[in-house]
Amino acid sequence: MKKRIGSVLLMGAMMLSLAGCGGNGAETTAAESTPAEAGTEESAKAEESEEKPESSGEKEGSDGAETGGTFTVGFDQDFPPMGFVGDDGEYTGFDLALAEEVANRLGLEFIPQPIAWDAKDMELNSGTIDCIWNGFTMNGREDDYTWSEPYMDNSQVFVVAADSGISSFADLAGKIVEVQADSSAEAALNDNAELSGTFGTLQTTPDYNTAFMDLEMGAVDAIAMDVIVAGYQIEQREASDQYVILEETLASEEYGIGFKKGNEELRDQVQKTLEEMAADGTLAKISEEWFGRDVTTIGK
Repeated sequence: MKKRIGSVLLMGAMMLSLAGCGGNGAETTAAESTPAEAGTEESAKAEESEEKPESSGEKEGSDGAETGGTFTVGFDQDFPPMGFVGDDGEYTGFDLALAEEVANRLGLEFIPQPIAWDAKDMELNSGTIDCIWNGFTMNGREDDYTWSEPYMDNSQVFVVAADSGISSFADLAGKIVEVQADSSAEAALNDNAELSGTFGTLQTTPDYNTAFMDLEMGAVDAIAMDVIVAGYQIEQREASDQYVILEETLASEEYGIGFKKGNEELRDQVQKTLEEMAADGTLAKISEEWFGRDVTTIGK
């Protein structure tokens, strides 16, 4: 009896021992299999990542090179034909057409950004805009910006009513002369106190559209402004024969693109692109569309 009981107890102990070993073995197998499974999952994710790379947000330029970013151009929206609001409500103009073509060739998104002209330096230095491109006179500002090469010649002139009896600078004595605030014409008149001192009044206006309305109403006797802009403004008016541009010029000047001081990298990219556009005839084509002739100077 004792022998049988002992056998039973021995068999029970062996079964418990085997059960315990089996449990430990299962736990060990599960623990050991986890890294292998994780490794498989990581490999699968890596393969999936290689098949679907993350987008860099870059664009492909016209030369096939991947580029990206924006090109924000500051301009005066009341300065036709260089930059203004068209009849369709969209920004347009000769300078904007050039700038957009440059942006496209560089693979950049073109953003025309209208600005208050007397706040242009603040906009540029704060980084709101990348450059000032809007019939921007280089003369007298040579050290204030990093400049492109000049792309246009221009001069400052006076526009008067055809029946005003004004035909020379001498006839402006005692007259009311208007000029855009912070413009090259204003700077030229400030530098020529001998002439401006003879005026009855020298006053400023926010833009030349307003100046022409003042001239039409007889509120002013003459407008000092860029000859390129003057010619365009007159041509766009129904009674264009009611205005004349005096033959005498106030100052000769050149148009350039002004970048923030020290930004040679962007300046060089834009300059190179403009030279390519001059070489392939694009500059001349855009100029002829706006002025009926090629007024550009790059490559000449």
